[in-house]
Amino acid sequence: MELIQKYFPNLSDTQREQFAALKALYEDWNSKINVISRKDMDNFYEHHVLHSLAIAHEIRFREGTKVLDLGTGGGFPGIPLAIMFPDSQFKLIDRTGKKIRVVNEVAQAIGLKNVVAEQLSGEEEKAQYDFVVSRAVMPLPDLVKIIKKNVNRKNQHNSLPNGLICLKGGDLQAETKPFKNIVSLTEIHDMFKEEWFKEKYLIYLPL
Repeated sequence: MELIQKYFPNLSDTQREQFAALKALYEDWNSKINVISRKDMDNFYEHHVLHSLAIAHEIRFREGTKVLDLGTGGGFPGIPLAIMFPDSQFKLIDRTGKKIRVVNEVAQAIGLKNVVAEQLSGEEEKAQYDFVVSRAVMPLPDLVKIIKKNVNRKNQHNSLPNGLICLKGGDLQAETKPFKNIVSLTEIHDMFKEEWFKEKYLIYLPL
């Protein structure tokens, strides 16, 4: 939790309480349903919460922004972003029903009013959003094919044009090549200095 406050010192009391409650909730659910790698729980705030908040470092979603988290798993990056931006609306989808159950239970336990979670594939989700976010779900070209229909191109009210923001690691040259004229890659290690963030990137693609 100290790690979150280190990089985001201006949290409200409510936000601090919500972030602080996450680890115990996920530990409890993880003992029943394996949503997070067990070895990762020791680094829960660094590997899951802070990693998700790289998106909040890049863009401050304005009030009323609608965000789709595709392939949310246990709720990342959607839950940390929903805590950070209580005036934005988040829909978290995943094909796996038990993961969505965990997301709904965690959101309810910490009092998040701006999250809807549903068992759906990206192909099944038809609504439009200002941004689609994801974390290491699938290769970028495949992801773009699925979510192009979900990006609202009319209502632009954020500092970046509407589009896709995703978190990935490793060599992304081949994945980003089809979008080389418009894609932007930011090294997360430039935002957060912990060793684990080396070779991890935030990809932004206006659509």
